[in-house]
Amino acid sequence: MSGTLLFNALRDAIDEEMARDSHVCVMGEDVGQYGGSYKVTKDLYEKYGELRVLDTPIAENSFTGMAVGAAMTGLRPIVEGMNMGFLLLAFNQISNNMGMLRYTSGGNFTIPTVVRGPGGVGRQLGAEHSQRLEAYFHAVPGIKIVACSTPTNAKGLMKAAIRDNNPVLFFEHVLLYNLIEELPDGDYVCALDQADLVREGKDVTILTYSRMRHHCLKAVEQLEADGIDVELIDLISLKPFDMETIVRSIRKTHRVIVVEECMKTGGIGAELIALITEQCFDELDARPIRLSSQDIPTPYNGKLENFTIIQPHQIVEAAQQIVLKGL
Repeated sequence: MSGTLLFNALRDAIDEEMARDSHVCVMGEDVGQYGGSYKVTKDLYEKYGELRVLDTPIAENSFTGMAVGAAMTGLRPIVEGMNMGFLLLAFNQISNNMGMLRYTSGGNFTIPTVVRGPGGVGRQLGAEHSQRLEAYFHAVPGIKIVACSTPTNAKGLMKAAIRDNNPVLFFEHVLLYNLIEELPDGDYVCALDQADLVREGKDVTILTYSRMRHHCLKAVEQLEADGIDVELIDLISLKPFDMETIVRSIRKTHRVIVVEECMKTGGIGAELIALITEQCFDELDARPIRLSSQDIPTPYNGKLENFTIIQPHQIVEAAQQIVLKGL
């Protein structure tokens, strides 16, 4: 099968940017000789050497702080969290330092840092390895947050994130690494702050991101057979939201469903619906629907794990409810 796997698309982006700019470097646990826990940095150690692809101790707070200092001196570090849940140990460095130093230094320093790694609910990885941290960091000022969902946008977003002069949290889903797709030719770069209009429709807007894009596409197939015309938008940028694209869609469909793998309480969907209510209240013909994971630690048991997150049939049922019943 031709095409590029998502983890290789990320690797290609990092490789191309390291070749383009000698200030780009990588640091994290097992990113060097081992090639990264999901092989996103495979062979980069041999190509660029240990000073630019640095294996670190198991000390997230320390090496994230080191990345902040490196960025202050002019480097452009990429920090890999072997699992995004481990970055809770670096929350202070990301929030109090990475996000704020440009402001608190009066603009004397920029922090062009990418913090990336796998997260989301995998297949029986247990509660501590199934974290979705986007909502944890969403309130932190001074950072951008993106979530890739295809090999194409993974590569384009990674290149854009590395070139950006602000700290970017880059969320990858552990179950999407083996997606395969033909990539655009040339120096392909995505905008960090733009949503992707995946499919145009007129009956209901579905907003989603990351792995849930693919659950929504499965649901759209069934809804299309039922005569329901869905407009599907992949948010991609979780901070800031592309409200221009979102508002334009809701003014057309007058109905909205948010589908996320994040927790329901205080999640991405909660903030998004608050903004939609503020900006589009008079455009809505039905209450917004939020489909989110249950507010419990993710079970190890496979059947229970699936029960905690949204499945395609639930998206179908919600769309039928909001379009056909107007609820």
